[in-house]
Amino acid sequence: MLSRSCFDLLNLDDYSSDRQPPRLPRLISVPGIISDFDDSSNAGSGADSDLPERRRIVVANKLPLKAVRSDNNWEFDWDEEALILQLRDGFPPGVEILYVGSLSVEIDPTDQDAVAHRLFENFGCIPTFLPPDLLNRFYHGFCKHYLWPLFHYMLPLSPDHGVRFHKATWQAYVSANKVFADKVMEVINPDEDYVWIHDYHLMILPTFLRKRHHRIKLGFFLHSPFPSSEIYRTLPVREEILRALLNCDLVGFHTFDYARHFLSCCSRMLGLDYQSRRGYIGLDYYGRTVSIKILPVGIHMGQIRSVMSLPETADKIKDLCKKYEGKVLFLGVDDLDMFKGISLKLSAFGLLLEQNHMYRGNVVLVQIMNAPRSCGNDIREVQTDIDNVVCTINARYGEKGYRPIVCINGPVSFQDKVSYFAVSECVVVSAVRDGMNLVPYKYTVARQGTPELNKSLGLVETGPKKSAIIVSEFIGCSPSLSGAIRVNPWDIDRMAEAMASVMIMSEMEKELRHEKHYKYVASHDVAYWARSFDQDLERACSDHYRKRCWGIGFGLSSRVVALGPNFRKLSVEHIVRAYNTSRSRLILLDYDGTMMPPDRVDKSPSPEVISVLNSLCDDPSNTVFVVSGRGKDSLAKWFLECQGLGLSAEHGYLNRWSKNSEWESSDLAIDLDWKKIVLPVMEHYTEATDGSSIEQKESALVWHHQEADPDFGLWQAKELLDHLESVLANDPVVVKSGQQIVEVKPQGVSKGVVVQNLVSAMRKRGKAADFVLCVGDDRSDEDMFEAVGRCGEGLAEGAEVFACTVGQKPSMAKYYLDDSFEVMRMLKGLSTSTPTSISKSDSKMRVEVE
Repeated sequence: MLSRSCFDLLNLDDYSSDRQPPRLPRLISVPGIISDFDDSSNAGSGADSDLPERRRIVVANKLPLKAVRSDNNWEFDWDEEALILQLRDGFPPGVEILYVGSLSVEIDPTDQDAVAHRLFENFGCIPTFLPPDLLNRFYHGFCKHYLWPLFHYMLPLSPDHGVRFHKATWQAYVSANKVFADKVMEVINPDEDYVWIHDYHLMILPTFLRKRHHRIKLGFFLHSPFPSSEIYRTLPVREEILRALLNCDLVGFHTFDYARHFLSCCSRMLGLDYQSRRGYIGLDYYGRTVSIKILPVGIHMGQIRSVMSLPETADKIKDLCKKYEGKVLFLGVDDLDMFKGISLKLSAFGLLLEQNHMYRGNVVLVQIMNAPRSCGNDIREVQTDIDNVVCTINARYGEKGYRPIVCINGPVSFQDKVSYFAVSECVVVSAVRDGMNLVPYKYTVARQGTPELNKSLGLVETGPKKSAIIVSEFIGCSPSLSGAIRVNPWDIDRMAEAMASVMIMSEMEKELRHEKHYKYVASHDVAYWARSFDQDLERACSDHYRKRCWGIGFGLSSRVVALGPNFRKLSVEHIVRAYNTSRSRLILLDYDGTMMPPDRVDKSPSPEVISVLNSLCDDPSNTVFVVSGRGKDSLAKWFLECQGLGLSAEHGYLNRWSKNSEWESSDLAIDLDWKKIVLPVMEHYTEATDGSSIEQKESALVWHHQEADPDFGLWQAKELLDHLESVLANDPVVVKSGQQIVEVKPQGVSKGVVVQNLVSAMRKRGKAADFVLCVGDDRSDEDMFEAVGRCGEGLAEGAEVFACTVGQKPSMAKYYLDDSFEVMRMLKGLSTSTPTSISKSDSKMRVEVE
């Protein structure tokens, strides 16, 4: 099998421009020679148009294959019911698809190479052969017995109630994911191929792939629920899994609830913000935007219709109609596990018969139970519970020739299930927690029928179709089935009432409900789901080669930083060199988050900060200002020891040039009567939001919610922002949100105005700045960066300008430093590099400025 990942080693170019990287040839004309790699002679010849569509590599725990041992040989065929096989209908025509996953059977190590070669050549499948011990600890130990129950809201509160976290099974999970990553690396062309990973078995696989190829195109779809943060945070490896999912370009969920829980976990545990962008939800993660996709999966319409068109299906349906003639059929089709709520459904059916004597002998519940996907005490307990309920109800209400509940233990063929769907009056799905559950969708299509089936059964083809669905409100398909009867499966009384309502429901209502469901299911099939995800993945990856990327971190904490082509880390050597060759310097420094770490409780400056600022201010060529949103009293108190330091408080509303200067207010004619309106509103939200507070400044009012619950605080901040914008619509103020704040301040007051005024003042004094350093960390500092870029005429000719943000993130600044410690190291470098000889003219200028 040819590996193409090695070609990435040849690719040393920086694709930060709009051009795409060279595409690798599909054919090699001479052994060992790549004939058309980056061949400029083919430019414009349309050679690329002959290449196939970029491949899709679909990675799942199981390959979509059936395996049968025959005469000491393995025979393989497609598993037409496998979702990852059905989704190929949504990809562009002619696109090549590769599947990476494990087989459902154990292959002898001596046969593995031969089997792998056959599967790759005949099916485009790359098998991952996990040793039996590793497979057992990975799948049964961590996935099914620990992670799967946790994601379905079951906590291992005691040794008898679930399996607790074990480091050995987690290490097996990591090892198995690494095996999958190695297999993907064998076949991927990282510059072209798209990788789509499926489900919770492979949640840390994105980290392994992103670590090896920074620009790999990665999508992930979770087919199970994602639990609320209260449940998820109990996971000891919670951060590793979250960061792995954030190494994708697109993460998909069935419902908004699952996506909301994931975003809440990212906010609470990693401090990440998210926002909606033209209909898409995006998370900013180290310069990359991770898109969130919300779209429930669909079913393969053609597969069901083809099964229904078979003569054998019509025969089975005729037999079932004869067997249950004169009876109303309720149907349940569920996996045998603890979350499907089968015993609750059976108990509700028993209550229906108890409360309604006329239904005894006339109503039957057929319960099909698929074979369990795992084994253990929990499965045995569920089976015992079901058996007890069935025996009790059948003994109490059964009679000769009539069993109220008919249990069919799997495996049951898909054709048999379709036959039961077609003859059942109502399907009941009572799972207490389930990711999606496609049973109601399949039931709806089966009830619609086909012309061939209708003809075989002697039915009128154009007649109206009808169906009824009772569905748990705790499963993923519930929001999309607007015509279903939604129930709380824990409430057995209400479930029995729902079954009774089906018995008395009019035919017209059943037809209307069926029509609504069929219209949705037919238009949102598996091809629509796959096509939508694929298109969004392409969109999410469209700017990969417009940014510079490199990896940081170790192990499962590794991630990729992606920055614009002109955004680079500030080199201390470079800025020191420019500093030493300049004669008139302007240094503008934000305080919180820039010189002071944001997590410090004591916000007063350290002796180190005071010493560095004094050293910079002692150079007469320097004009140094701290530009902060804080009030003047706090700044004056904190920087009492800095004689020559300029201060700009409240985002530039109040300014002073040095300690001995007077505070000067903004030249704007500002009316502060709006405070009488704003303060009561903020007080109302403060009383309603535990942990919030109000900061009163001379020119502004600020509502802080950093100590409040992250989600509730953000929610209240948005409400407060909308409230204030409406009541202050006619006032000359600006209402804006920042880092865990909502601030109201006069129009025309910003840090950008401070920059313009200082640059203008220095030029008027005959000393236009030829060196400008501007450092900040939050949104208000972007005004400074923007103003610095517009001050070209006010600066000396050939001036060196350094606008620097703190943190690797999108910014109007051209430079960045990682944190406040790097800022202080840079400022120290400047202060110690000050030239020892200072001219008299420079000294005179310093006195004039002060």
